[in-house]
Amino acid sequence: MPSIDFIKDIQENDRKTFFKDFENSKKYSECSEEEVPNKSSNSRPLIADFTEYSPLHNGHFHCMKTAKEKIPDGLFVAVVPGLFERSGRGLPYILHRKTRAEIAIAVGADIVVEGPPMGIMGSGQYSLCLTKMFQALNTDFIPRGYRPFDGYEKILERISLGHGVAPKPYKIVDMDTKEVIYNGKLEEDNYVIVSFSKSLKKIGFDFKDKFIFVPRIEGVSGTLIRKACSENNLESVKSMLPSETLRILEREINEDRAPLHDLRVEDYIIDSANNLSFEDLLKLNFFNEKLAKELVEKREEKPFESIAEIENSIFYGFSSHFKNRVLSILETKINADMISEYINNYPSTVRVLNYKNEAVLEEFKDKVFENGNKFVKNIVTD
Repeated sequence: MPSIDFIKDIQENDRKTFFKDFENSKKYSECSEEEVPNKSSNSRPLIADFTEYSPLHNGHFHCMKTAKEKIPDGLFVAVVPGLFERSGRGLPYILHRKTRAEIAIAVGADIVVEGPPMGIMGSGQYSLCLTKMFQALNTDFIPRGYRPFDGYEKILERISLGHGVAPKPYKIVDMDTKEVIYNGKLEEDNYVIVSFSKSLKKIGFDFKDKFIFVPRIEGVSGTLIRKACSENNLESVKSMLPSETLRILEREINEDRAPLHDLRVEDYIIDSANNLSFEDLLKLNFFNEKLAKELVEKREEKPFESIAEIENSIFYGFSSHFKNRVLSILETKINADMISEYINNYPSTVRVLNYKNEAVLEEFKDKVFENGNKFVKNIVTD
């Protein structure tokens, strides 16, 4: 089992990286367009797949294989969310992003780049960052897994036409025609596609015919995989994982670098909840006066001694995702105004986590800087 010191090292290193990226993005935003690299290239079409790979299972592998079969000459780029190792639900990942990137290359990806720090952002914020990454990479195709149901094909058809599709209370609306094309709510996997189309429309990226929609396969359970990792019983989920994932996951568990998904730096969270002033709490991402006031009033009655006590103090009515994101913000102490500016300049630096070989890396760089790029100022390998 990984030690808390191991988790602390990740958090501290990622804070340094976040603030370095933040300062660099401000510097890059002041650069003139003449300073942006400009290369011409006859590169292959770029397939950009966002997925968390926590860990990479047969469903992810199926989506990758399908996209590569449809675009056999494509350069497959996996966008794996990065800093602070927290998912869009605000929960820790099973494996560090560098290990997730290693697995992605092992099963067939050409390049893995670091995505945004999802766990400290709202869903709209990280959706915007991810779509800005697609735009910045000069993406030609975007594979996405979905769960089929009656009525969803119509939504996918509109997105294939390049229409933005927006989720409204209990209905889905075509942003181009203003039609209600579905009545009801969407489950998470299907909601992500709709959210992407809305964000892509917002940033002015033409995504007509760019999505490759892949029906989800059966027989894969993230819940069972997480349970098996916690219990070090990977044999029970062997059929759900590619052999490369299984091999690397076993290695990381044996080396006490996994699993990470049950671990947080509780001391950081409790210290923030007990000691940050009302004004400092109010500055944090996700926080408003009501939430800051709730924590201050509760700690005045009795200082927090556990994460559970803090969770119980987050007012009723928000989802467990929101509560987990609040814990991640208390763990990292990132302010809302900094997140806002970070998003505005994202992704001025593209960090490559892993790659197939040097020739592919150079091809990727040529593709990104093809005909100039007003978004990306720097590509670094980590």
